[in-house]
Amino acid sequence: MSSLSLAVGVPAFIPSPSQGVWHVLGLPIRAYALCILAGIFAGYWLGRRRWVARGGSAPVLADIMFWAIPFGLVGARIYHVVTDAELYFGAGKHPIDALKIWHGGLGIWGAVGFGALGAWIACRRAKVPFLAVADAMAPGIALAQIFGRFGNYFNQELFGRPTTKPWGLEISPEHRPVGYADFATFHPTFLYEAVWNLGVVGLLLIVDRRFKLGHGRAFFLYVAAYTAGRAWIENMRIDTVNHFLGLRLNVWTAIILFVLAVVAFVISARTRPGQEDITTGPAAGDPKPATSPDTDSPLTADEETDDAPGTPTTETGADRPTASAEPAGGPAAEAQPDTPGPTHHTGPRLK
Repeated sequence: MSSLSLAVGVPAFIPSPSQGVWHVLGLPIRAYALCILAGIFAGYWLGRRRWVARGGSAPVLADIMFWAIPFGLVGARIYHVVTDAELYFGAGKHPIDALKIWHGGLGIWGAVGFGALGAWIACRRAKVPFLAVADAMAPGIALAQIFGRFGNYFNQELFGRPTTKPWGLEISPEHRPVGYADFATFHPTFLYEAVWNLGVVGLLLIVDRRFKLGHGRAFFLYVAAYTAGRAWIENMRIDTVNHFLGLRLNVWTAIILFVLAVVAFVISARTRPGQEDITTGPAAGDPKPATSPDTDSPLTADEETDDAPGTPTTETGADRPTASAEPAGGPAAEAQPDTPGPTHHTGPRLK
């Protein structure tokens, strides 16, 4: 009797949410937007911990994210609209719908690409190495994608082929594509990708802790690992998209990016082993370099010990003329100039 009650009480599928929008004081609160925001905060939290652990400045990273996040959101929408233009343009379509981001439709490729562009601009302004920032944020990007995929769950979109598996996703009739009205449960590709991305996060953290990835290698590993899973998950989806040579456009994108990421990883490992020093320079929070009393230019280590006025030297023998060994106030002392020697104007170096 108890087993029968359990079988009746537990559905043999994943139910879809009854709603994805709640109205509070007349304002719509959309689950899709909440998932995107949760992903942004979670990704930034993890990236910030990694950046600070390497010696980076938390305020500098916050400024970089101030550029990267809006660039990424705009890029994600642009990619979706460009690659699925038939949904918004043409006979019977409404181009204004291309601006309705709350209805769903964000392309991860555009988000990462445009987000990287925004981060690169901010890194140039802050004078910090862009690839070091990309490495610190790589696991956070994968973590953000996990939350974002649950937005697809609330919107009942981007699911896979019909299935009768116990983990099949129930889809309401109004959300089923043409030709699939008689099927009730589908592959939950949002869940497959979320689980895969969780594995990508773990992989990046473990490999980076073991090998101290630098010069973009953690980011390249993220791209390779993510696209490897995205290719086969994408092939399961049945939403309407453009095809090229028999494959979905996003599958081709995943294949190309996987190859490029692997090549970039290998080249980086061979030509630039180790990690960048992101603690060098004022942008990373270092104290202001010592300056000479007459100029604002920083002194080098040699200038601080050998060329600075009033600093005793330890030169002996052939390194110092014997004629200068006079008592204090003697002719040799009188011949010494009262002004310090020339200093070299060198700025702080960034590695």
